[in-house]
Amino acid sequence: MNYQLPFIPERPAKPRESGLTMMMDKGLSVQEAANFIESSGQFTDLVKFGFGTGLITEQVGKKVKLFKEAGIRTYFGGTLFEAFVIRGLFDEYRKLIDKYGVDTAEISDGSMVLPHDEKLNYIRMLSDQMTVVSEVGSKVAGVEIPHEKWISMMKSEIAAGSWKVIAEARESGNIGIYNKDGTANTGLIDDIVVHVKVENIIWEAPIKGQQAWFIKLLGPNVNLGNIATQEVVALETLRLGLRGDTFFEFLPEKFQDKRL
Repeated sequence: MNYQLPFIPERPAKPRESGLTMMMDKGLSVQEAANFIESSGQFTDLVKFGFGTGLITEQVGKKVKLFKEAGIRTYFGGTLFEAFVIRGLFDEYRKLIDKYGVDTAEISDGSMVLPHDEKLNYIRMLSDQMTVVSEVGSKVAGVEIPHEKWISMMKSEIAAGSWKVIAEARESGNIGIYNKDGTANTGLIDDIVVHVKVENIIWEAPIKGQQAWFIKLLGPNVNLGNIATQEVVALETLRLGLRGDTFFEFLPEKFQDKRL
């Protein structure tokens, strides 16, 4: 902070268990990654090499090293995991993880059919060697998952060894926990919050309105993911009430009559 304003919400220090921000890297160069760390590294907990970009991005190892030195976890997007698994190459996927030194792995089934028992086995196997995050929800429009199944899958994946479960929204923010128009699927989210500890969930929220909605619902230290590279600092201002969307959220009652 460049000035200690009163009535600013407290944010846990890194490394932290809540208030996580996950940035989606869709192909940054090494220099761009270094620039990102300089401007936004202090506000970032995880970097996901989105979808299958980790397979084709130049100098992934150098980026992993830079992010690690900045205290930021890195992992390949779940789509890359699925691309290996559908080809029967899970062991090769583990070798890829080892080769590049990523310290976290994402297990998902958003693009392919993967029996849940098999998904849980992958979580157990990888959680023995590294931190695992798992994603719940489909990337395919029109695929409806009953609320009780969302909750059951989240709980069983945490029990199998997932550090956090990710609630699917895609980078477009119009699927899974959101409606087609990008608004929150409030019935689903309310049911999840009742049955799963919110500190164990990373909510994908690529759009500013979605980020503000979750901060208002669950507070400044809600875990949010799929944040665009250039939006991490802006998200931090939302968390702190330093942007119009959350300006009054953390101010005492005596200031509330100043609302426009």
